Amino acid sequence: MTSKLDLLTPENCQFIFIDHQPQMAFGVTSVDRQTLKNNVVALAKAARVFNIPTTITTVETLSFSGYTYPELLGVLPQHEILERTSMNSWDDEKVREALRQNGRRKVVVSGLWTEVCNTMFACSAMAEGHYEIYMVADASGGTSTEAHDYSMQRMIQAGVVPVTWQQVLLELQRDWAHRETYEAVMDIVREHSGAYGMGVDYAYTMVHKADERIKHGPRRDTVFS
Repeated sequence: MTSKLDLLTPENCQFIFIDHQPQMAFGVTSVDRQTLKNNVVALAKAARVFNIPTTITTVETLSFSGYTYPELLGVLPQHEILERTSMNSWDDEKVREALRQNGRRKVVVSGLWTEVCNTMFACSAMAEGHYEIYMVADASGGTSTEAHDYSMQRMIQAGVVPVTWQQVLLELQRDWAHRETYEAVMDIVREHSGAYGMGVDYAYTMVHKADERIKHGPRRDTVFS
C-alpha cells in the first residue's frame, strides 16, 4: 500500500506556486493563458479556504520574469515571495526550509514552465526530500503542447500524481456536509468553474429561489407598442 492512496485533506498537504510571472506566461502555448490564470487563482483560493500552508517562489523577477500575478498575490497577500536564480526551486535553501517548516509530505504543485521548473522541482523533491508530488496539470503550462504533455508523462513515470485544480478543491471539501467551507467552495466554483459555476448560479436562483449574487439596477419588463 502507498500513502498516495490517501486522499488530499486540509491536514495532510501543502501547496507551492512556482514562477507565476508574466514573462514565464508569455512563453506558454499549451493552454490558453487567461484560462491558466483563472485556474491558478482558483487553486490559491482553495488554499486560503482550507488554510493550506503555501509557498510562492519567483525567478529573476527584476532582470527577466516580472512580478507575480497580482490576482494570485491578492488571494494570498500575507505570504512571503521566495526569490531565486536557479530554474529548480529545490536548489534554493529558502524553498527547502519553507517546505520543511510546513511539515507535510504531500506537495501540490502548480508552476511555469511544466517542462523546466515543475519537472526539476518534482524530481528533486521526490528524490532528495522524499515528498509526494501532486502536479496540477491545468494550473501549469509549457512552451508547447508536446512540452507540457511529455513532461507530465515523464513526471508520472517518476511517481508524480497528476491532478487538476477543481479535483483538488473538491477532494479537500470531500463532503457537502462540511458546512464551514461549503459556501466558500461554492463561491470559487461559481467564479472559476465555467459552465459548472453557471449551473450552480442557475440552481440557486431558479430552483432554490435564492437572491442573485450581484445587486444590480431595476429590471424593466417588455413593453409592447
